[in-house]
Amino acid sequence: MSKVETRVLTAHVPAPLAEKIDRLADRLERSRGWIMKQALSAWVAQEEERDRLTHEALADVDAGRVIDHQAVQAWADSLSANEPLPVPR
Repeated sequence: MSKVETRVLTAHVPAPLAEKIDRLADRLERSRGWIMKQALSAWVAQEEERDRLTHEALADVDAGRVIDHQAVQAWADSLSANEPLPVPR
């Protein structure tokens, strides 16, 4: 089994956040490093997904696949009505 190369990253975090991490580590019986690696992995995945969705949305705009602002506003305004408008397409 090959070892994955690792690097040490250092960050200054507010003391209350560090204390929360310590409590989580104790509760989960995991190391502080494990908690931080999980959190950082989740954040990176979220940012990668946000970037993918942004590029997808920009491609839709470039291709003319957009919905008129007034149609969206009218739909949103109708949501509190007894019979709201259908979702604009």
